[in-house]
Amino acid sequence: MSEEWMFPRVQKLPKYVFSMVNELKYKLRREGEDIVDLGMGNPDLPPAEHIIEKLCEVARRDNVHGYSASKGIPRLRKAICDFYKRRYGVELDPESQAILTIGAKEGYSHLILAMIEPGDSVIVPNPTYPIHYYAPIIAGGDAISIPIIPDNEESFEEHFLKRVHDTLRSSYRKPKALVISFPHNPTTLCVGIEFFKEIVKLAKREEVWVIHDFAYADLGFDGYTPPSILQVEGAKDIAVEIYSMSKGFSMAGWRVAFVLGNEILIKNLAHLKSYLDYGVFTPIQVASIIALESPYEIVEKNKEVYQKRRDVLVEGLNRIGWEVKKPKGSMFVWARIPEWVGMNSLEFSLFLLKEAKVAVSPGIGFGEYGEGYVRFALVENEHRIRQAVRGIKKAFQKFRQAV
Repeated sequence: MSEEWMFPRVQKLPKYVFSMVNELKYKLRREGEDIVDLGMGNPDLPPAEHIIEKLCEVARRDNVHGYSASKGIPRLRKAICDFYKRRYGVELDPESQAILTIGAKEGYSHLILAMIEPGDSVIVPNPTYPIHYYAPIIAGGDAISIPIIPDNEESFEEHFLKRVHDTLRSSYRKPKALVISFPHNPTTLCVGIEFFKEIVKLAKREEVWVIHDFAYADLGFDGYTPPSILQVEGAKDIAVEIYSMSKGFSMAGWRVAFVLGNEILIKNLAHLKSYLDYGVFTPIQVASIIALESPYEIVEKNKEVYQKRRDVLVEGLNRIGWEVKKPKGSMFVWARIPEWVGMNSLEFSLFLLKEAKVAVSPGIGFGEYGEGYVRFALVENEHRIRQAVRGIKKAFQKFRQAV
């Protein structure tokens, strides 16, 4: 479709950088190449068997195939609140402080649509998950990027807080909200509860909303447990948190997430969604209740799988001379491109695809401050990850010989 045929709102959205990598990946696969796909963060692990069985059981009932409840059936909202009480010690009211969304992406996008009007802006880290930046633009507002410095993990919290403060104070029209997400995609940066205390303090003082995308809540490694911002006293006065069942529970395609916390934001989101959707398929909601009420060990098992994959990938890359740190959380590895390569992130991603038969995500796809990096998703088994490392080693050797 040529640009003159595109509607103005769609014209504001650039071509997805990742599609360039995907196009080559599909082309190579059609030609018979075996591609180890560590690009998209699409979980390959199935949900626990008893959750699938409950979905099938309920789907066979005659009375569950009509429209469901947009904000989530009451028992599911109670289940997520009970889960938060057990997991984080956070008290939530299922009626006013919890709403089901059709995945985190939909929940965030429609929350932004409910909040933003022309002239409004939202502060977003850079690099970031693309919808965090583009949802405000789709809604007719603007996004203000604040760089996150992944190489200074020990001091980035202080620098980030200062940038947020300076942006709020220097903006002609104060931004409407601050969007954060930890463990962070794509940089894998993690924070402690003290960071959230400072965020809440700053947001209250400056009278700005906070949206915390907690997509990787369940994926903390080496004894690290990602905290919830709602654990901070007074957080519910200015913040909501988006909890997703996609990663820890391996239910990505089921599209089950929740927006939790501030009553005003949730009330507005619920009102907007009542015009837009009829909720998630009822059998999925019932099976999600079973998942949330199950022993947390089903999530711990998935976390252990990701941690082992992380170790295989990072240790393998370090052995072949590509220095990469082990992340404390998320399902990704964020790797600085070796300086001797002399390529930008898109060029390097295409190089790995063609020469190593490994798909990764170019850092530039997450914002300009992602340039110089690539992101690996831990979505193939350990055997395939070892295959990826061998492919990268051969590609590096071939490149060195050529130059």
